[in-house]
Amino acid sequence: MVAAYRATGADPPWGDPRGYHGVGMEGYFWRVTQPATRDVVVVLAALNRDATGGTWGLVALAVHPGGVVRSATVGRARAARRGVGVRLEDDAGRAVLAADEGRMRVDLGPNASVDVALADRVPWPPRWAFGGIGPAQALPGLSQYWHPHLLGARVVGTARAGDRSLALDGATAYAEKNWGAGGHPPAWWWGQAHGFEREDACVAFAGGRAALGPLRVPAATAVVVALGGDVLRLVSPPAPLAVEVDERGWRLRGRTARHRVDIEGHAGGTAPHVLPVPVPAERGRHEEQSAMHLAGTLHVRVRRGARTVFEGASELAGLERGLGPLSAPPARAPRPGPSAAG
Repeated sequence: MVAAYRATGADPPWGDPRGYHGVGMEGYFWRVTQPATRDVVVVLAALNRDATGGTWGLVALAVHPGGVVRSATVGRARAARRGVGVRLEDDAGRAVLAADEGRMRVDLGPNASVDVALADRVPWPPRWAFGGIGPAQALPGLSQYWHPHLLGARVVGTARAGDRSLALDGATAYAEKNWGAGGHPPAWWWGQAHGFEREDACVAFAGGRAALGPLRVPAATAVVVALGGDVLRLVSPPAPLAVEVDERGWRLRGRTARHRVDIEGHAGGTAPHVLPVPVPAERGRHEEQSAMHLAGTLHVRVRRGARTVFEGASELAGLERGLGPLSAPPARAPRPGPSAAG
């Protein structure tokens, strides 16, 4: 019964959203930030089910600076039902991507590779019943789910991008998962940053136009701010959250019962890396829909009453917009309702 329930995309309280559900698309994402050299490495892997029920995979690597983007589709893809255990292989059985909780390796050819270990990991708080989107995680049939399961880790390893070799020892890693029956939503916004003066600060947000079965729901957004072991989560709906995403930047303003959060992001004059997005039902097909700035600027302020709990800025922020529908007027949250605890 639990397997059938998870096959709808949902997870029970205190479940493990990291594990494979078996829906149309399950995306695994890692981001490595190296403030010492201002290098940023992004890796994504998508496990997809085509119209016949067969599986296939997509792997992509993006690196800043240099504008490098490399990707490949593969015919063999599998993931563990619990935890992080992902392996995508080419037809010869060679691992194009292999990852678990403590290590991630990518081989997209001699000039596009990553091999890193993840130590001193800061996971999602295990005491919390739900993940990144709160109680909505338990709803079967959402068009998109999101969970930032690794809020920080110390990196040991290297990457290769074109003619550059990147030393990543001492960098900080972040990892998340997103999944849904039909792949990515028709419009979405996303951001993540380490690289603040406070080294244990991590900020992540994700939102988009979602559906619950045949029902369209208001634009939904989740915000997570981690300060060491203290984690604040804000999910809208129901929490009051104003979101504006357009050519001027990313602006989010919201509150819980105890905190107010203000986030403002800008591309900072950087060109986006255009990343592939799979079309799960059509085997091997992907579209260039994700415009992701790997080194934007993100300013964050968290207040509790009149006291500022955290304020900082990172110039190595990831900021993303889904192409196409996001050229429409800015996304705005629904009118304020009851707050969500976080």
